[in-house]
Amino acid sequence: MASVILPTKGGGLETFEIGPAVAAAQGGEWNRTAYAAAHVVVDPYADNDPWLDCAVDWDRTLAFREHLWAKGFGVAEAMDTAQRGMGMDWPTSLELIKRSVSLAKSGGHLIACGAGTDHLAPSDASSLDDVIAAYEKQCEAVEAAGGRIILMASRALARVAKSPDDYGKVYGRILGSLKEPAILHWLGEMFDPALEGYWGDSDHMTAMDTCLGIIAGNASKVDGIKISLLSAEKEVSMRRRLPKGVRMYTGDDFNYPELIAGDEQGYSHALLGIFDPIATAAAQALSALSSGDMDVYHSAFDPTVPLSRHIFKAPTRFYKTGVVFMAYLNGHQDHFTMLGGQQSTRSAQHLADIVRLASKAGLFDDPDRAATRAARVFATCGIGI
Repeated sequence: MASVILPTKGGGLETFEIGPAVAAAQGGEWNRTAYAAAHVVVDPYADNDPWLDCAVDWDRTLAFREHLWAKGFGVAEAMDTAQRGMGMDWPTSLELIKRSVSLAKSGGHLIACGAGTDHLAPSDASSLDDVIAAYEKQCEAVEAAGGRIILMASRALARVAKSPDDYGKVYGRILGSLKEPAILHWLGEMFDPALEGYWGDSDHMTAMDTCLGIIAGNASKVDGIKISLLSAEKEVSMRRRLPKGVRMYTGDDFNYPELIAGDEQGYSHALLGIFDPIATAAAQALSALSSGDMDVYHSAFDPTVPLSRHIFKAPTRFYKTGVVFMAYLNGHQDHFTMLGGQQSTRSAQHLADIVRLASKAGLFDDPDRAATRAARVFATCGIGI
């Protein structure tokens, strides 16, 4: 077996053996719609200022989307997993959307694209009209590229809104102008502290009432909603209150197996960042769910949950570091470099536990490659040299 030297909690070192991969998923139609929010691969050779500039390796970035489509996933493009608003600006996001939509259409693949207000600095927003204009600009650009909208939460709206009615005004205006029904995205403050109090209240259940009212008033223009609150109870509560025909897309990277499986009153579809690093296991689980084999479903999904909870642990906004680390170890890119230098947001101990948990879940396609690449990363910390 492949082995790598990892740091331990007590300040020592251990030789860790990486286990084999899970079996590849069998084909077939799924009975859940599953979008993977995909990361971007940076160009490490660009001569730029990495904290300020966006340099994307387009070939490897698009190849990763092909990897996800081949597994059976739809791609949720230019979302926070792609460091949207956290390293990737709007012009680069739009270029990514154009390239991905073109590739999706040529292959008959499922794609939906994030539209928000991130080109408008929250400090520059002085009115709801500013927010509406910003949303309109991005929605029009995405639709012009042929993309379907995921309506992302707005930091600018969170700043200028004075009441729940202000959210209703903005969302009603934007949804009413779209060509196709959109997926709404309620991103919790654990992912982005600037979104504290979204929908007009810091209490999630009160905010949920406002959000549900907006959905009910615009149901024909809402395909579904993705909520990322890391609370199964809140998601199920909202799911049971959605208007008929409006889908719940789980964004809960802590509790996705139970939420996707559902209960006697319904289930969630999925739009998840964790599907990026666990695509093979997730595809196997979703295939098993479609055939009614719940034992295989849980045996594929359940071992991935400790890894996901670790990758998305507080500060949750740094989860993208673990996602890209896994992509590097599994050969989807040739370096562990991120936009904004965000590979530095997690410790060597954190990355070591990713190796341990991913190995236990059978997520390394090539254990020898994973061990070799992990050793290179830990060597930069003086470990194993």
